[in-house]
Amino acid sequence: MQPVTHNTVQLKRINVELVRNTLKSLGVATKASIARTTTLSVATCSTILNELLQTGEVIESDSGEFSGGRPAKQYQYNAGYAYVLLLIVRTEGGIHAVTAVLANMLGESVMEETLTYSEIDAGTIEALLERYIADYPDIQAVGIGIPGVARGGVIGICDVPALSGMDLGGRLEDKYGLKVTIENDMNLTIYGFYRLQNYDEEKTLAIVTFPRNHFPGAGFIVEGRILAGSTRFGGEVSYLPFGMSRAEQLQLMHTRDGFVEIAVKTLISIIAIINPVSIVLTGDLFREHLLKTLEEACRREIPAEHMPQLILRQDIQPEYLSGLTAMTLESLAYHLQLIERR
Repeated sequence: MQPVTHNTVQLKRINVELVRNTLKSLGVATKASIARTTTLSVATCSTILNELLQTGEVIESDSGEFSGGRPAKQYQYNAGYAYVLLLIVRTEGGIHAVTAVLANMLGESVMEETLTYSEIDAGTIEALLERYIADYPDIQAVGIGIPGVARGGVIGICDVPALSGMDLGGRLEDKYGLKVTIENDMNLTIYGFYRLQNYDEEKTLAIVTFPRNHFPGAGFIVEGRILAGSTRFGGEVSYLPFGMSRAEQLQLMHTRDGFVEIAVKTLISIIAIINPVSIVLTGDLFREHLLKTLEEACRREIPAEHMPQLILRQDIQPEYLSGLTAMTLESLAYHLQLIERR
């Protein structure tokens, strides 16, 4: 393993991120408490705080507790310093819609609206960006969730045909000068679900969706990390070898017995490959009365000690939005891999 060498610029950015994240978690803090939490010196914290005060990212007050003398200054992260714009693109049941959410730098929703369209293309997304940027010029990043494959801003297989094959991320970044993150809807949803559980240790989870009139999809968290694969194709479970064409598969899964057959094979494949502690089931074709049938069918093939919990979630909007918000905010943070992964 090769040690990481930090230059002065990298070290400064790491320290700024430490102070920023500490303030976000503590809410209100003094220089001394920030120094204790980050293990940085008071002098280093003071320099960083002064810079963040000048940009408006941090605000201060003199209301700290004290015992004689001058009160200790307290610092607070300014959540309204900037914003991120989150766009959830959906196409279900013949309805094309985009849910737009404006969130502050603590990930708190400031406003939300859902717009429907006869079709969605790059022009649709650009029109939304231009309107929000005009109203909120402090937007620093954009996060877009899509029902499809995205790799480095380039969209591949997608349920929105007009977006397939397009470098939407690069196009938007060049035009608006903002950081743009584009990610698969299932990856975002399982990431949000994982974060909301507040696990004490890293876990392995999966989510599977069977939407009406669309192919199924999945998302995976393996030991705390999204598993999407080398080309972000991971989760395209409709390509599993079911012994039939994808067209036949799409037709069959809209019958009760056909759905159960394909869903069970999908679940068993996921269990055997990544051994998750839980699998979240969502999509129009999953129904409460089928949950016991699916579980019993899986248990006939999977040893009891390896059978995950099956969790039915009809409304995944909170988890989806949580994952998209977190990933978009993370795109603005400074990251440095300190050690090599195993």
